[in-house]
Amino acid sequence: MHDSRIATRAWLRAQTRLARRGALPVVACGVASALAAVAAAWCAAAVLAQGLAGKGFAPLPLLGFAVAALVQAGFGLLSEQASFEAGAVARRRLRSDALARLLAAGPAMLRGSHSGTLTATVIDRIEAVDGLFGRYLPAAVLAMAGPAAVALVVLVLDPVAALILGVTGLLVPFAMALSGIGAALAARQQFAAMARLQARFLDRIKGIATIVLAGRAEAEAQTLGSAADELRRRTMRVLRVAFLSSAALDLAAAAALVLIALRYGSLMRDGTLADAETALFVLLLVPQFFAPLRSFAAAYQDRMHAIGAAEALIELPPLPPPPPVLEVRNVAAHGVTIDFEHVCLSWDPSRGRALDDVSFRVNAGETVILAGPSGSGKSSVIEILLGFIAPDSGRVTFNGADFATLVPAAQSRLTAWIGQRPVLFAGTLRENIRFARPEANDAAVEDAARFARIDGFADALPHGLDTLIGDGGFGLSGGQAQRIAIARAFLKDAPVLLLDEPTTHLDPTTEAEVFESLKRLTIGRTVILASHATAAHAFAGRRLDLRHGRIAASRGGA
Repeated sequence: MHDSRIATRAWLRAQTRLARRGALPVVACGVASALAAVAAAWCAAAVLAQGLAGKGFAPLPLLGFAVAALVQAGFGLLSEQASFEAGAVARRRLRSDALARLLAAGPAMLRGSHSGTLTATVIDRIEAVDGLFGRYLPAAVLAMAGPAAVALVVLVLDPVAALILGVTGLLVPFAMALSGIGAALAARQQFAAMARLQARFLDRIKGIATIVLAGRAEAEAQTLGSAADELRRRTMRVLRVAFLSSAALDLAAAAALVLIALRYGSLMRDGTLADAETALFVLLLVPQFFAPLRSFAAAYQDRMHAIGAAEALIELPPLPPPPPVLEVRNVAAHGVTIDFEHVCLSWDPSRGRALDDVSFRVNAGETVILAGPSGSGKSSVIEILLGFIAPDSGRVTFNGADFATLVPAAQSRLTAWIGQRPVLFAGTLRENIRFARPEANDAAVEDAARFARIDGFADALPHGLDTLIGDGGFGLSGGQAQRIAIARAFLKDAPVLLLDEPTTHLDPTTEAEVFESLKRLTIGRTVILASHATAAHAFAGRRLDLRHGRIAASRGGA
């Protein structure tokens, strides 16, 4: 816990240094607005003093008050705009850094992390840090500069009134410090409750069909309701602590106003104070003295939220050191040869090894078929090559280069993958194909669609490749969805092709058609095919039989 607090403080200091320049326009506008407020108070005091003396309302002080009020409002608007921009710049920087860390870590390091928790970190936690940069940092400076400037003006006019303002103003930071401890704890608990609710809700949505079939819908709804109620309680606790801090500030401001009013009341009764203008001016400056402190008190809660969010952000995997200079074009200059060298992998130590001392080579341009019953290790081989998991021991090389030394982006460019169920999103067929290579032009997408024989059914659709489909491929058959995945692989044109049971859920006729398209796709590529299907034997290549995570036999090929 102590180390976590030290890391959080260090992170906040580092982010404060980075955001200091962005806070300068907000501070400048705040100072100018405070000076305009002082001028407006002086003009208002002059107008009121003349009115109380029966001299009427002088036009010059009235005009000065109107101009000062407009200037104050203008600087206030500019301050809000600068504050929003400072927060937006910081959010973009933090979100880019968080996504870069997640992408650099890759699936292997993030395995076991819940997608709902990661989403909450990248979105909600970073949004919660926004107030630290847009409001808290400028407010911390203005909380010292604003009251000091007002107190200096009052000191020239009345040292006793300045002393009252100083004493009551010092009570505010003490009250904020006391409430801040509780606010930080409450914010951390609120973020934890939010992350739990998001993860639980996502899990239930994914398994909604199973939940309904098992008759657990009502019980799971109650569980989600309990999690939502916990988040409500945590949120109300944060608000309760925030209101305590605001109440302390209001009490201090009320005390200062009452004490100064009593002082000038007694002076006026004694006849010591001949001119009411000074008294009115000082009284009007009391709200201006506490205005920056009020803004700081509101922004102080943003710092507490930032502390709670920082604990999740600093837990993200750090950016790795620069990898060795292994360009993808050098690694795959003349095809890719893949070597598994004594690879061992355990998903769960209590269940034994998924891969046990597996060694084999796939030469550039060769096709290797991984065969064996379910649980024999075929998919584990594919997941290692996709970078989804790192082996416990041994290594995998691409043309002699250790696969682990390649950054995830390079690993992705080297491999194309077609699994049992392609991941399709709501959009057009063209957009789903272009997902493999976003920079591809329409001609390349149409060529990939033709090679995958998508035109056989796309021509019959209302808008061809521009026909919309639903999330998960809604509106397409299983064979049509697989052809989208094949078209992606054609468009990506990666030197390594990984096929993991690509026809498991297809009928025999569609399966044969898909394999015909895959045969064309495998030309000139290094191919590893994991499949139970009998049609897979039509592929010319070496066959590796896996049993209990070991290579039991190797037939055909070199």
